[in-house]
Parts: sequence; C-alpha cells; structure tokens
Amino acid sequence: MRIGELARQSGCDAETIRYYEREGLLDAPQREDNGYRRYGDAHLVQLNFVRHCRSLGMSLSDVRRLRDFARDPSAACDGINSLLDRQIEQIHAQRLALEALESQLRALRHTCDEGHRASECGILQNLQQAAGGGPCECHRTEAGHPH
Repeated sequence: MRIGELARQSGCDAETIRYYEREGLLDAPQREDNGYRRYGDAHLVQLNFVRHCRSLGMSLSDVRRLRDFARDPSAACDGINSLLDRQIEQIHAQRLALEALESQLRALRHTCDEGHRASECGILQNLQQAAGGGPCECHRTEAGHPH
C-alpha cells in the first residue's frame, strides 16, 4: 500500500508516518521503480504500536526502546518494566502538578464574584498585581504565605 492508504487505515497523517520512519520507529518501506514508498501490513502494525504507545504518553525515545525490545524477544523484560515504572511516576507527578494548578485557579476564581466591571474584577487585579511583582492569591499557600 502507498502512504496515503497507510494513513487512511491508521488514522495517522502521511507527514507523521514519514517522521516516524525517519526516526526509526517504522521499518523502511520498499520503494517502487518510480520511488514511491510501498508499505505492507507489518508497517500498519508497527504504526499502530507507535500510536498506542504515544496515546499512553510515552516519549519517542521510549517507543524506540520498546520497539528494540520487540525486535529482540529473548531479552529480559526488566528494561520494559523500568520504562513503564518511570512513565507511571511521570504521570503521577503530572497529576499532582495539575491538581496544584487547579487549586491555584480555584483560589484565583474565588477572588471575584459575577457582575463586576473589569476594573473591579479580583481576578484581573490579582493577575496585574502579580505581573508587577506583587503577591497573587493563586500563589499563596493554605497558611496564607507566598510560595
């Protein structure tokens, strides 16, 4: 199949397929006499593997490492487990950071009620105060001290 068909079947655009190929995440396809790439079913499986890993938030280097493990089925899977453990730790840290951000945004949101003019808006006042180097409600700890 040509790249357009692979893109259609995988739901991935052609430029991304070319990029993954350049990055070594997809095996190089055969070339037709006219220079067009010719992909097979194995490329679709590889592309789906890459896309699935990416949907789990894995970096391209981690996907590359997993593909290397897949090419060497006799290798111990300790490295795969470590890779996933690291990914889980990163996701946990991201979740904590997002929760802290949500808390900051909620604190900022509570500085203004509906129905005010922009000049009286507590949110805008806090943001402008912070831009000038002053304290902002969203960056106070629960005890009321700036971070």
